[in-house]
Amino acid sequence: MPRMSPLLFWLAFFLLFVAPVLHVALSPRSGPWRPPEGRHCPFGPRLGWLVIVLLLGPLGWLLYIGRRRNRRPPDRPNRATAA
Repeated sequence: MPRMSPLLFWLAFFLLFVAPVLHVALSPRSGPWRPPEGRHCPFGPRLGWLVIVLLLGPLGWLLYIGRRRNRRPPDRPNRATAA
């Protein structure tokens, strides 16, 4: 079996695991670190997404990206109902 070069290993590790975690942790659209008032869950949205990305790796990051793109701000009307 051919050996993988150390540079290729670290590049793949960074791109597939470290970069998604940094993206979720630093993105302002990830939500707050603390849960909203009145919630029983001790985790905020950002920490929840970090756990998902850490456990699922690139698949968790793709779930995060998909969820972020599907969210519409509450003040924007839906195109289908606006006409």
